[in-house]
Amino acid sequence: MHIAIAGNIGAGKTTLSELLAKHYKWTPHYEDVDENPYLNDFYNDMQRWSFNLQIYFLNSRFKQIIDIRKSGKTIIQDRTIYEDAEIFAPNLHAMGLMSTRDFGNYKSLFDLMASLIQPPDLLIYLRASIPTLVNQIQKRGREYENSIRLDYLKQLNDRYENWISGYKMGKLLVINVDDLDFTANPEDLSFVIDRIDAQIHGLFQ
Repeated sequence: MHIAIAGNIGAGKTTLSELLAKHYKWTPHYEDVDENPYLNDFYNDMQRWSFNLQIYFLNSRFKQIIDIRKSGKTIIQDRTIYEDAEIFAPNLHAMGLMSTRDFGNYKSLFDLMASLIQPPDLLIYLRASIPTLVNQIQKRGREYENSIRLDYLKQLNDRYENWISGYKMGKLLVINVDDLDFTANPEDLSFVIDRIDAQIHGLFQ
């Protein structure tokens, strides 16, 4: 079974993936942030590196999905291939940071990949306000994220909400994380687990 966690930068995807993997004995697949050779360059010069970064993510997540389906295990995935194509790449194009030619090339590659894969059995979307995202980003202190602008986060949030409002590819669970702290409060984690249990009960039948 394939469960995926979606959400903006700083929404808590990795933290929740770790906690759920531990609780359910699922195998976690994390976003390839530390190994990504383009991230630093991208945040320093978005226009120059946006296409390279998005192609790197697309390739890495496509490979992840192939591995997930081959594994025969229940996998929890930190961020999906759909977020790149529905949120990040179109946003860069709209901001003038990715050319129309590059975006068209990217989109046709994504469409081909999407035709060859299955969507997650359950998508968990972590909804967070801008202050929550900023707080989380500052707390983890990744140097390359220091230059992320508020308007960029807001644009991403708007695109996430649009995407989720029309999501029809499988089961969807939306969790508002503004008032939750999975790490510090066991009750908050239990609340999330109860909601996931209700969703996956039908999937395991």
